[in-house]
Amino acid sequence: MQKKEHSSLDRWLALVVVIIGTFMAILDSSIVNIAIPKMMAVFGVSLDKAKWIITAYTLSLGAIIPLTGYLGEVFGTKKVYMFALSMFTLGSLLCGFAWSSTAMIMFRVIQALGGGMIMPVGMSIIYEIIPLEERGLALGFWGIASMAAPAIGPTLGGYIIQNMDWRLIFNINIPIGIIGVILASILLKDTRTKKTVKNFDYIGFLASTIGIVSILYVLGEGSSIDWSNIKNPMLLTLGCLSLVLFVANELTHENPLLELRVFKIFSFSLSQVIICILTFALIGGTYVLPLFLQNLRGYTAMQTGIILFPSAIAVGFMMPISGGLFDRVGAKPVVLPGLFILGIASLRLAHLIDINSSKDVISLTLLVRGLGLGLAMMPISTAGMNSVPSHLVGKASALSNTIRQIAGSISVTIMTTIIQSNLNMNYAHMSEQITPFNQMAVNTIKQLQGYLMQGGLSQGGAQGGTLMTIYGLVYKEAYIEAMRNAVEVSLVGVVIAIILVLFMRGKKKNKSDNDRSDSINTKKIMTSH
Repeated sequence: MQKKEHSSLDRWLALVVVIIGTFMAILDSSIVNIAIPKMMAVFGVSLDKAKWIITAYTLSLGAIIPLTGYLGEVFGTKKVYMFALSMFTLGSLLCGFAWSSTAMIMFRVIQALGGGMIMPVGMSIIYEIIPLEERGLALGFWGIASMAAPAIGPTLGGYIIQNMDWRLIFNINIPIGIIGVILASILLKDTRTKKTVKNFDYIGFLASTIGIVSILYVLGEGSSIDWSNIKNPMLLTLGCLSLVLFVANELTHENPLLELRVFKIFSFSLSQVIICILTFALIGGTYVLPLFLQNLRGYTAMQTGIILFPSAIAVGFMMPISGGLFDRVGAKPVVLPGLFILGIASLRLAHLIDINSSKDVISLTLLVRGLGLGLAMMPISTAGMNSVPSHLVGKASALSNTIRQIAGSISVTIMTTIIQSNLNMNYAHMSEQITPFNQMAVNTIKQLQGYLMQGGLSQGGAQGGTLMTIYGLVYKEAYIEAMRNAVEVSLVGVVIAIILVLFMRGKKKNKSDNDRSDSINTKKIMTSH
């Protein structure tokens, strides 16, 4: 089927449909985390069992994303997007009626099969219908959903769980999903499909599924990975070997599942490296700070979400602005100021990880950080995808989203490892200072012991209570310092990203330049077939 021209109004209405689906899928990933304690109580299961409600969703996402480029080529992006949105809505409906944790896990898999396809297919649709000169602005609006939804999720989820039926976190998707499918059928246009697709890449599909699922399963444990359990090293080894087989197969297959040869395009490869590094840098705030606010400051999930919410607004506000600027001046002049703002705000954030920091100051710092993030993130991705030949955008989008999925899991694991190792080291160092020769420690112990004895405890009881209190305070301070160290380490990622951005190429002047670049890049890729 031939590709139809889109009027300006049609293009932007189609973009709205894509934003609806993307926002739903990403919001659901963060909102469900808040409901895990509630589901543990309702279904009467332990945390180990309940964690599979999240893990099953993540693993299914990792398995389905690489397939989206192929499905888009065979069936067209409109049909695939409608199917993905329908599957996600059906999964949400079933999750809302789940009667046990096992049923919930099964229905979350169905939900993920749709949710995993929505984002890469949505990006492909944008590249199909939006002309080059408007693409940055369009992706800026689309980026509101992809960047703001994770921050809104905890706030909305906390409110629903505190004030409404917890099942509403799933049921709320149903009317939105139905409306989205109807609008997609009306507003999206059918796109060109391949009449025949030679030799489906079965080996690539199996190798990518086994590799990604195995690695995500192990990394999903975060800081609680038990390396003494033979299962984890074996799965990690299986995953790595499967990915090696996958790479070898993709580079020799006639119709690869993921077109790895697009890495021969410098701008695309550089953008993926920068995004992976920035993903690690961003974990310094999006992962560490909620731990600090909830575990050490005692805020609820909803209160934490409210503190984080201004940063989501800032990101959403800046995304279309950065996209519009990208269309005018290219990536580098927009990204560099954004990264400098992000770095300065992150440095300030590291100093605010303190038990006495004002939550208003933390929220304001996160807002500034969000402004920098909103400026930097989308132009990097857009510049890389713009360099990909138009007929490979679908597979490049699937490849990019697969990389992000793995990079996010690896980043969380690295960050939790940094926190745990620094916690142990800090605790050991601080504990060594509590000796009879440290006059400050001796005086503090005497004062606490006196207070406890005045409260009615015996001398022995007061002494034991004092030592427990002292070592509890030391542990808390060691934990705070470890989190501060982790955020400081993440700043290295921002610095590296700034250096790499300097190597990004300038803005293409017009469509003819872009077409010429498409031709050159296509020849690069085809030479290795």
